[in-house]
Amino acid sequence: MKAVAYQHCLPIQELKSLLDIELPTPQPAGRDLLVKVAAVSVNPVDTKVRKNRQPDLAHPGILGWDAVAEVVATGDEVSAYRVGDKVWYAGDLTRPGSNAEYQLVDERIVGHKPKSLSNAEAAAIPLTAITAWELLFDCLEFKNHPSQTKDPECRLLIVGAAGGVGSILTQLAAQLTSATIIATASRPESQQWVKTLGADHVIDHSRPLREELEKAGIGEITHVISLTHTEQHFAELVEVMAPRGKLALIDDPENGLDIMLLKPKSISLHWEMMFTRSMYQTADMDKQRELLNRVSSMFDQGILKSTLGEHYGSINATSLRRAHAHIESGKAIGKIVLEGFN
Repeated sequence: MKAVAYQHCLPIQELKSLLDIELPTPQPAGRDLLVKVAAVSVNPVDTKVRKNRQPDLAHPGILGWDAVAEVVATGDEVSAYRVGDKVWYAGDLTRPGSNAEYQLVDERIVGHKPKSLSNAEAAAIPLTAITAWELLFDCLEFKNHPSQTKDPECRLLIVGAAGGVGSILTQLAAQLTSATIIATASRPESQQWVKTLGADHVIDHSRPLREELEKAGIGEITHVISLTHTEQHFAELVEVMAPRGKLALIDDPENGLDIMLLKPKSISLHWEMMFTRSMYQTADMDKQRELLNRVSSMFDQGILKSTLGEHYGSINATSLRRAHAHIESGKAIGKIVLEGFN
């Protein structure tokens, strides 16, 4: 089968940073599905792994943790899917990724692809939807009910709302929680993007947050989800948060965080990593299948829209190097998708 792999941790400008290779097709067993990959999207985790995790030279690293695919074979313990099913998933960080024609993926972290979306539109969603869902309903414990009346005392600040996670998070928060949503974005095009996704207010995170919030007439923030540059904004976030507020994040602050700043206000800190359930084979691992199916139905009902930003063509080393470079620039709006092997 065709695949795109890396053998050494190299800058993306190096031609050998990602390579087109041929590999044997894997065979399913147990609860694994063997799927034929139709479309993928690229996430920051792809670039982080490529730069920092040296693969065994006998087994090149296959990246990719977002895909739409068709089930072509099943393991002997599979019960939720059949050959021919169209599925979507983010996969497992500890296993070969979706930048290959065929992939093995545990049925418990796989959902049915939305019928209303194209393969490319759907491939933009799984990893970010799982992350956003777990942030809202597992970490911050929002009540999950559609069409709730807005609660003026519940204010959710999303830092970096125009990116992949932020784009679906803003929609889910607008549709399923009662929070007033304040999204941050620094460029006119990204500010307009998050407005269309359901943000009640948009402020510029390149300016002092307290001044931006006061200008918008917004009081203390009860919930914060910081998706990027948390280290840069941490002290400001604590300053604008209400006592007993909740702060969740997904990024990796290089120099750590001074969590003692949280103590005077009794602010709780929550870290989200959507691969935790699959990495540790948790007892509730199939919660990811459930939420992917719930999100799928929301797309088919027209409640959500795809966060596809740009389509970079076929799945090959050249296109993926370009996609990685764009992700590393920090300027991506929505998701970068690739489709089909050639």
